[in-house]
Amino acid sequence: MFDVKGSMRVITAMIELEVRRVMHDRTELYFRAVQPLLWLIVFGYIMGSLRAIPTGGIPYTDFILPGVIIQSATSVAIFFGLVIIWERESGVLKKLVAAPCPRFAIVVGRAMAAGVRALFQVLIILPIAVLLGVHVILNPLYLLAALAVVFISAGGFAGMSIWIASILKSRERFVGIGQVIIFPLFFASNALYPIATMPAILQWFSAINPMTYMVSATRALMITGDLSTIWIDMIAILAFDVFIFWLAARDFRQVIN
Repeated sequence: MFDVKGSMRVITAMIELEVRRVMHDRTELYFRAVQPLLWLIVFGYIMGSLRAIPTGGIPYTDFILPGVIIQSATSVAIFFGLVIIWERESGVLKKLVAAPCPRFAIVVGRAMAAGVRALFQVLIILPIAVLLGVHVILNPLYLLAALAVVFISAGGFAGMSIWIASILKSRERFVGIGQVIIFPLFFASNALYPIATMPAILQWFSAINPMTYMVSATRALMITGDLSTIWIDMIAILAFDVFIFWLAARDFRQVIN
């Protein structure tokens, strides 16, 4: 029988541990914030000045902010598998697996810990974006909902990272795979341009690309305020997370073998 109470205790403990780690050393977050800010400052303003991409009357820097945030959050998450590999090599993971708690709870807890790190990343990027002139909806409920989308989106990609770590099992093989996953999904989503401007094959791929729905939900909550399709986005994001968590939990024991 699945122990819900025990599983929640494991998940919250791992999230709390990650909060402590981030508060102890935030250097990595500051360095990781440079790339998304360059997307906004350089790419955003150059492409916005050209007015070559139809954004429905939304300033281009505003249009790409949600995509930049999701790309930054998932980039943080996709490398979380390296932590799992390090814990395997140091013996920590074997003790964790031997503990009387479900593997699913361990996977979700580690993945949601990456979500916490992604949230701190957003809290660095968002104020700077506002200072740069990006028009963000300042409704507290919308902002909290957008942060929740970022949190669960990063968790899903961290779960994918854990699953990949269970297959590759070594840091040497894992390094570099993050960008191979993130950037194709990023460019084949609606992060930088509307789906209607893509070639037909990319439009088809964007329909099954989880990042499309993550960006769409974040854009609706932060920029446009149009929530007419957000329920579709949320179903797609949650379905992606559940499937990835199941996959990672199924193969998790292979990490220590």
